[in-house]
Amino acid sequence: MPELPEVETTVRGIAPYLEGRIISSVWVRESRLRWPVPANLGQLVSGKIVKSVRRRAKYILIELNEGCILLHLGMSGSLRLTVAGETLKRHDHVEFEIDGKRRLRLHDPRRFGCVLWIGQCPEDSPLLAHLGVEPLADEFCGDYLYRAARGRRVAVKNFIMNSRIVVGVGNIYASEALFRAGIHPIRSAGRIALHRYDRLADSICQTLSDAIDAGGTTLRDFVDGSGNPGYFKHDLKVYEREGEPCLKCTEPVRSARVGQRSTYYCQHCQR
Repeated sequence: MPELPEVETTVRGIAPYLEGRIISSVWVRESRLRWPVPANLGQLVSGKIVKSVRRRAKYILIELNEGCILLHLGMSGSLRLTVAGETLKRHDHVEFEIDGKRRLRLHDPRRFGCVLWIGQCPEDSPLLAHLGVEPLADEFCGDYLYRAARGRRVAVKNFIMNSRIVVGVGNIYASEALFRAGIHPIRSAGRIALHRYDRLADSICQTLSDAIDAGGTTLRDFVDGSGNPGYFKHDLKVYEREGEPCLKCTEPVRSARVGQRSTYYCQHCQR
């Protein structure tokens, strides 16, 4: 599933080709995504100028001079820039024509993504209004996590994956950040000291930044706006390395189920 680094990589890849340009046409070849694509999407966006392309959590916001297109890549989706005439792929469900030349295509084999229209301020949308702080924003820090964790017995891995607390820390990056911080994923969130949350906040930021620099993590089928895979998988320290030696102490990496998700950690290095 595309996580924050993959979405940020996509945004950075497509923004220079969309911002300041006009959406000429829209083709909806399959409207049955996670939520139905608006039947009048073409009428709503055709002729509009793209003011900005940005990310909020794992949503992509294409803000126009009037309204906003909200996209989510779901479990297996990707956005790809092409030129007119390039052969369509089987699961290219929605296509935007930019300035009558370039095409932006949503490819989504499982159809868990979405393409929606928001006429109001995007942050007021029910999909975004409840979201927590961005992990790469200035207000995200150890003190913020420490205060939010007071009285919580939930495992710290589930705590940092709670989008009402902090957005975009998916399963892969939670495991990796906790390893970097030396914190056991099952430890109760409310029983972690402030100085350890300082380290965890730094680890989350660094892990996500490293993944963005590497173009994301392609474990299955993610590609960026140019069709390129991400390479952060080569830098994974614990994720999907069960039984292999820890890169710090050589003890075998272990796995467990935390919140119905596979979690990877080193029993010796993480406390």
